[in-house]
Amino acid sequence: MKPVLNVSQAIGSGAAQKVGVGRRRSNIEIIADMLRVGENGAGKTEIMYTANLSYSQIQKYLEYLVNQGFVTRVSLDNTMIAYQVTENGMKLLKAIDTLMQMLESTEDATQNIISL
Repeated sequence: MKPVLNVSQAIGSGAAQKVGVGRRRSNIEIIADMLRVGENGAGKTEIMYTANLSYSQIQKYLEYLVNQGFVTRVSLDNTMIAYQVTENGMKLLKAIDTLMQMLESTEDATQNIISL
């Protein structure tokens, strides 16, 4: 049995959506990137390359998202499987985007105060 990403790992620390050079994405940012790719359905390889993930990362995060009901596996034929974001997955993506915008606004306000 492969290790499953737990909720505390998935929440991670919040930061701006745009990742600066040399800064690693949080688990939340990775999950949001994956959900955006899977909005219209996507294969594992497409998600992996578009979200810029390694094979081990895509395995871990997809397992978590499927187990939590945020993404569903869809069989296209005998050999192809796509991943589709569920309604709950869309709600999660919206919540993450809202949170990231709020954190970005707070970060900008803090920077303005510091520069005074």
